[in-house]
Amino acid sequence: MAGGPQHADSASMTTNFSYPRGPPQKDNGYSTVNNENKDTTDLNDSMESAMTCLRQTCGCQYNPSTDRLEYDYTYDDVNHQNKPQPLPRIRQRGEYYVDTYNGESWSCAFGTDEEAGIWMNSGDQAGTIMACLVWLLMIYSAVTVTLLTITDGIPPVLGMIYCFFVVMALSSHAKTSLTDPGTVPQNAVPMESQRRDSTSHSMCGQCQTFKPPMSHHCRICNRCVSRMDHHCPWMNNCVGASNLKHFILFLLYTWTCAAYSLTLFGWNYFFCADEDCTFHVIVVHLVRAMTVLCVGAFLFTSSMLMNVTYGLMTGIGTIDRLKKKATNTMNQSDEEPIPLKDVFGIAGYHTWLIPIDPVFEDYDRAMGFSTPQRLVREQQLMESKRPVVSPDISSSATIELPSCVNDFLPV
Repeated sequence: MAGGPQHADSASMTTNFSYPRGPPQKDNGYSTVNNENKDTTDLNDSMESAMTCLRQTCGCQYNPSTDRLEYDYTYDDVNHQNKPQPLPRIRQRGEYYVDTYNGESWSCAFGTDEEAGIWMNSGDQAGTIMACLVWLLMIYSAVTVTLLTITDGIPPVLGMIYCFFVVMALSSHAKTSLTDPGTVPQNAVPMESQRRDSTSHSMCGQCQTFKPPMSHHCRICNRCVSRMDHHCPWMNNCVGASNLKHFILFLLYTWTCAAYSLTLFGWNYFFCADEDCTFHVIVVHLVRAMTVLCVGAFLFTSSMLMNVTYGLMTGIGTIDRLKKKATNTMNQSDEEPIPLKDVFGIAGYHTWLIPIDPVFEDYDRAMGFSTPQRLVREQQLMESKRPVVSPDISSSATIELPSCVNDFLPV
């Protein structure tokens, strides 16, 4: 979905069928395979004919085996010769539908408010400088390794591998910086489970909106962020529910770059006894500076990866953990671990290492809130899936069902 993260919602709609009635059979103590196969074939034919009659009687306009799951909200009857959109089929257990509606702003404006079409924190000058510094240092390391390959200090394949990790790290950094971290909109409302389990809900005194659990108001971004971990100056953005995946990937790829380069430099320093593997005199100074940077990056990303892992395992973010330690209430924590599908999505394991927006199984659960527009779209979608009563059939409580349907019902 352009302009915002896509999400999928699950459904547990199932249809239970009963066997058709028939005259009681006399048990003579014998059974054959042919009789069993014949009974199975007759049963399948009876169920198929009953379902066909049921579709015609109830006016069901969809085919459960071929119709699609998604519902196109941009469908225009005028452009399709006034033909109504085919109804989506009923979802089976374990299937999902993707809400493709784009409710994000389309304005070409940078900022952190709801009207901005491109998320960018431009109010923190120190954060902007630190984010640009990350790019300069990563590019510096890539240039240094490239010079090593040009001067035959390391094989070209090893240099290409390092540059690939640098590209992935910078891509993850860009996605973390330019992605909405999960801000709470003005029209946010509690989920049904929150309304059922709690009689009162928190409100943000700054935004004057509903404040979901584990969310915090960022004074730099001036927005409430759902499941906020912290505001990272190196990202120039908050780390929340929507960009936590990109932040973890940045830490992972940066840690890999630091460990990879230190391994190359260590091997050259301790095991190189030939002039063919000796670094060029000019490149040696670049390598020394890069070694210092890699040691610092390795230690910093290692500590941050342990910090994020602890947050996922305990369900307590960095801000909440600091507050609980200050009040000595860590033992009273009742948070649950954060499922990985609420961080990396359900689009497949192959998407976990790629800095693309995750597709959440339940967007409301991952964010901690819902919106009236989303609830209305889901209600309309569910109502459109229900069978439509034909005009020639009166919806009366005393209507007599056709014989084919009546025979299909249990006694």
